[in-house]
Amino acid sequence: MSRYLNPYTDFGFKKLFGEEGNKDLLTDFLNQLLPPKHQIADLQFKNPENLPDLPVERKAIFDIYCKSVTGEDFIVEMQKAKLHFFKDRALFYSTFPIRDQAKKGEWDFKLNAIYYVAILDFKYDENEERQKLLREVTLKDQDGDLFYEKLHFSFLQMPLFNKQADELETRSDKWLYFLKNLENFDHIPTILKEPIFEKAFSTLEEANLSREQLEQYRKSLLTYWEIKGVVDTAHDDGFVKGEQIGLEKGRHEGEKSAKEAIARSLLDVLEVETIALKTGLSVEEIKRL
Repeated sequence: MSRYLNPYTDFGFKKLFGEEGNKDLLTDFLNQLLPPKHQIADLQFKNPENLPDLPVERKAIFDIYCKSVTGEDFIVEMQKAKLHFFKDRALFYSTFPIRDQAKKGEWDFKLNAIYYVAILDFKYDENEERQKLLREVTLKDQDGDLFYEKLHFSFLQMPLFNKQADELETRSDKWLYFLKNLENFDHIPTILKEPIFEKAFSTLEEANLSREQLEQYRKSLLTYWEIKGVVDTAHDDGFVKGEQIGLEKGRHEGEKSAKEAIARSLLDVLEVETIALKTGLSVEEIKRL
């Protein structure tokens, strides 16, 4: 095991950015991405379990959903693996904080700003010449002029960040370097010996976890590896990798158990209806897994 946790796992990401005691870490990171007029002074975490209306979305929910003291809503999502319709999914999720601002009775429809920040451990830009580490998206008209300034999307394609320690120029560079390389570090690099990063390293140091937390992390890491192993090829070669994993798990348990193993390995990746079509199991059978 690495000395430090993998920040792309559910456990690692939420440990780093999703705990009350680490709000300063999330604030510092987000402030590198946000414009000067929307710098964060404080954050309030909301319960993500209350966000979606659809049961099938319960495992594909925002990792962090918060609000600044000045009223802006923020979505921070860690995307673990490449999915079909990723952009559709991002747009769909951004509608929750928009809708939640609706007020009963008379209301003038004035909305707070929404920022959707996705830290992706995959490249969604297929064309090499069009790939961008950071893609900032807003609503613009046919002439490229800003039409609506209160909905912002920031997509970080982490595989495109390749700077080494001696090339880091900004605080944003340092955060991306930290996230990209953390699991491979065995000590804190000199360039990151600042209080905010030293706290981040300490937060994700395996030695600082309780036995119960370590068990939770290992399960989260196993899920991450499994998802990566399945999804890297599931959409490109007709579901072959997922089927191999599922059949291996279920080879002594019969055909249905093999299908259930496939379905279980994809619950964090695909919608229930899609898994049902792929495996031949019913939606009800999958929901019981």
